[in-house]
Amino acid sequence: MRKVPTTRPPRRSLLPRRTVRRRLTAMYGVMFLFSGAVVLAIASGVVYSRSSVEAVRAPGQAGSQSALGQAQARIQQLQHQLAAATGQARNGVSHNLLIGSAIALGIMTVVSLLLGWVIAGRVLRPLRQMTATTQRISADSLDERLAMPGPGDELKELGDTIDGLLERLEGAFAAQRRFVANASHELRTPLTTMRASLDVAVAKPGPVPASTIALAGRLRTELDRVDELLEGFLVLARAQHGELPGRTTLSLEYVVSAALAARAGDISAKHLTVQHTTGRDGAWVVGSPALLSRMVENVIDNAIGHNSAGGWISVTTGADERRARLVIENGGDVIDQQQVAQLGQPFRRLGADRTGSDTGAGLGLSIVAAIVSAHRGALDLHARPEGGLRVGVTLPLAAHSPVYAAQAGVPA
Repeated sequence: MRKVPTTRPPRRSLLPRRTVRRRLTAMYGVMFLFSGAVVLAIASGVVYSRSSVEAVRAPGQAGSQSALGQAQARIQQLQHQLAAATGQARNGVSHNLLIGSAIALGIMTVVSLLLGWVIAGRVLRPLRQMTATTQRISADSLDERLAMPGPGDELKELGDTIDGLLERLEGAFAAQRRFVANASHELRTPLTTMRASLDVAVAKPGPVPASTIALAGRLRTELDRVDELLEGFLVLARAQHGELPGRTTLSLEYVVSAALAARAGDISAKHLTVQHTTGRDGAWVVGSPALLSRMVENVIDNAIGHNSAGGWISVTTGADERRARLVIENGGDVIDQQQVAQLGQPFRRLGADRTGSDTGAGLGLSIVAAIVSAHRGALDLHARPEGGLRVGVTLPLAAHSPVYAAQAGVPA
């Protein structure tokens, strides 16, 4: 089963995203907490050593038993008691000071985290602006530039580098568009000349040999195949470049019905049974009518061409939540899924021994894949176990479609 890349909402995680701003904020907070803890440890060590030296003092030696000696001993005792009381008071003050310092450290840590968050946001603001502008720039707006203001620092240099890259991409895309635009005229001119030469050669007066007429018929057939291949190249190139000419809102059901009606003769020639199931919502999408019509036509042509005589084709259109879907299935021989997974690449086709047909250049489903990708959709190619192929296409639903409007609470 092959999936064409599509834009899907990112899977949300329960854990917060580890942004640079969060990492810088955490780094600021940890650095402040560590430095504050070191300062607090040094201060508490100095206060503790001082209190220990002053509090631990041996009492003086007892003097003579005279009245004077007794008075001096009493004075020393009172001094010792005063020193002990002063030490206890100092210890209490030191303890309260340490508690207050720890509380202040905790408050300042929170403040430092807030300040770090604000400062990191201001520092990273140019990066957010560059990211938003770069995400907004697409193949249709490569002329837009970042044009970062400010001094010539690293962020300014990064912005100028991205602007230079965008300028080179714009030149490359412009050259490719010019090539695609000129290739249609320049390559079709010799084909037209060759057809005219064949018509002139066959229309000459006089009898024309049967071999010449047969050769002219074969050459016309080959010229038609070259013209078809050229048209496929041009459509593939436009789709891969994301060009959506005439972008508008249209119904997939209408496109499918028109494609089936245009191929009624081919369907009848192979005696195929077609079952067309439509939804009630119309499967409205926004895109290029020409490219979406080509997408549906290629899938239906593939279902007709790689089908057995008297087989069947099932076409289903509808909408699910915010996606429009188109599913086309056909009967036929059993196909290897590994081969089917490569059909979305250019010049990949199943062999004539597996499909019963050797026509086609292998661009049909690759064009479908490119158109689906240009419309931000998904392509699913799956081999049916009973035989045949199942092609599923999902596209974003138009904003004013009945299903989308009902989910958004807007009257359809």
